[in-house]
Parts: sequence; C-alpha cells; structure tokens
Amino acid sequence: MIKSADLPDTIAVFPLPGALLLPRGRLPLHIFEPRYLAMLTDCMKTGHRLIGMVQPRGVPEGAAPKLHAIGCAGRLTGFSETEDGRYMITLSGIARFRVKEEVQGFHPYRRCQVDWQPFIRDMAGAEADPGFRRAEFLDLLGRYFQAMSLSTDWGSLQDAEEELLINTLSMLCPFEPEDKQALLEAPSLATRRETLVTLMEIALRGGTEGEPLQ
Repeated sequence: MIKSADLPDTIAVFPLPGALLLPRGRLPLHIFEPRYLAMLTDCMKTGHRLIGMVQPRGVPEGAAPKLHAIGCAGRLTGFSETEDGRYMITLSGIARFRVKEEVQGFHPYRRCQVDWQPFIRDMAGAEADPGFRRAEFLDLLGRYFQAMSLSTDWGSLQDAEEELLINTLSMLCPFEPEDKQALLEAPSLATRRETLVTLMEIALRGGTEGEPLQ
C-alpha cells in the first residue's frame, strides 16, 4: 500500500491518447518501444513503482506533444515478458495528479513534477454515488452496447459495486480522447457517472460522426 506521504514529487509519464486510468482501476499495457522499456526498468528500481498515465494534446505533426494538465498514476502490479523482449504490464490506479512542469534531463522518456494534493481524496478508498440508479443505468448501457456491437458479462455488471462499474466502463468504452479526459477530471463519482451517461446518450442519438446508430 502507498500512503500519501510516500508519493514522489517527480514521476515518469506515459503519454498515450485514449488510454484512461482511474483510481482503483486496472490498465493493461503492451510495452515495446525502447524508451518505455527503459522507463519500465527504471520504475522497477523505485520503491513506489509508479507510472503516470497522461493524455497528449494535439499538436502539429513532428512536434513533441504537449500534455494534459491532469493525469493518473498507477502502480506496477504485474508484468510478463515475451520471448522477443516485450512486456505485458498492469498498472493499478493510485491517484490523479496535476502536472506542475516537465523535467528536462537525459532520460529517453518523459518525467514530470506533479502535485497530488488536489486529488488526495483518491487515496481514501472507494467512493459512493448516492444518486446512482442501477436499473436505469444498465438499461442505457445495454442499448449503448447493442448500438456499438459490444459484448460483456452482464452478470458481473449487475453485481459490481457502483465505483467499479462506473470507472471500469469509463476506462473501457470507446470514447474519444477528449471525452476520456473529461471522465478523468470529473470531480466526483456522481459527476463521472453523469458524464458517462451523457456520452452514451450522445452516441445513441447520432454518434461522434453525426450518423445515427441503429
């Protein structure tokens, strides 16, 4: 377990568009680029084993992508190596952070000074959503999954705790990167659920390209 006092001021960050990690969520990643293999090696040498997931902002082609101000750090909790030297890893979400500034240096990967204080509540345990109506939510989810030709284990969804359900769907549903960022930055679980519902309703009305989904 990581305590708030153990959170480092500087962490390695992995800019990956569309990849969302939330506190207490689990994100599988395939690591194969040399710079991120180096990041993984260095991460395993630390006591905290944290990597920050941050979405890059759109920039002109050829320029180094800027980073969104808010990301989420995950602790390396599992990895396996393939025969050709690649890694399959799992990050377990610990807490969100605000990027203070990027650290310049000789590392092949990017590192940032971060501020944990705005999101220290993330480490206080599972959050409740008093306004959550499971039956209505699952009905909308069923229509969304059908429209998007997605499948899932409905038995697990019906039994899942509300935070696990809302956060897992936020991470896995095929939303645009900016929509994923809005889900990440939601100030409460209730706000994230409301955002998730809005995104599913928009998709059912017309989809991101403006064409109706059948």
